[in-house]
Amino acid sequence: MARLLVAERLAGCVNILSGLQSVYRWQGEVAEDPETLLLIKTTGERYPALEARVKSLHPYEVPEIIALPFDRALPEFQSWLRGALEGGPLPAGNS
Repeated sequence: MARLLVAERLAGCVNILSGLQSVYRWQGEVAEDPETLLLIKTTGERYPALEARVKSLHPYEVPEIIALPFDRALPEFQSWLRGALEGGPLPAGNS
């Protein structure tokens, strides 16, 4: 999913945190399952399309999709993210 979201320019970067264990209530029961957390970086403009795509790809009936808006970020990161999403030239960086 991560590679697809980046390839489709819905995400500029996806961090994959595997090996997590989630405990949650589902259908009246307490459940526990291994899960992988994706931290997906995108813009507010791309969020609706990103959300729809993740929902269509995710195997869960109710996937946990949470948006954390940021009002501050390193300007160079913001520029890189815009370039990654729009297909423009990317500034030199951590390649």
